[in-house]
Amino acid sequence: MRDLRELSKQYAEKLKKIKCVAFDVDGILTNGQVAWDGEELGWNRSTNTADGYMLRYLMSAGFTVGVITGGDSLSVHKRFSENLKLNFVHSGNDDKRSHFKKVLALGFKPEEVLFMGDEFIDLPILKVVGFSASVPEASIEIRESVDYVTERHGGMGAAREVMDLLRHAHGLVPDVEHFGDEL
Repeated sequence: MRDLRELSKQYAEKLKKIKCVAFDVDGILTNGQVAWDGEELGWNRSTNTADGYMLRYLMSAGFTVGVITGGDSLSVHKRFSENLKLNFVHSGNDDKRSHFKKVLALGFKPEEVLFMGDEFIDLPILKVVGFSASVPEASIEIRESVDYVTERHGGMGAAREVMDLLRHAHGLVPDVEHFGDEL
């Protein structure tokens, strides 16, 4: 596994400007597989709890955090809106530029946004943000267009890897001083 504390120094100039963090869902926060669970539940995905923990931690540290996804499903809204309570969940449009404009309308400049995506529909955003990342499974054109390609795979902690780079660049460590005191 890469030493992300050390590696974050290589990207520190870009990462220190980041105030908003956005992720694609399918292929980044999931492994890209979807399963049909019937009319009541629709299409479902599995997400990584380590990614979820760090999404919430970054919000508590003052970052604006959300997802920009072309898909639109009950499972996406349940996980990211209701369970994790992300700052924004923009879904249901393969032309993600309109979603990105909503993020910028929150008061961010493109260089203040980190975006992680893996598909050609993510390229317009990946090319303009302050820090871009993708996964090993992405097409070569995507991997060549981003600042960073993770060692971990989509849905297996790839987003956490990028969030750890970000928090190291900002000098953030979750406060665990009293964790377990009740034991």
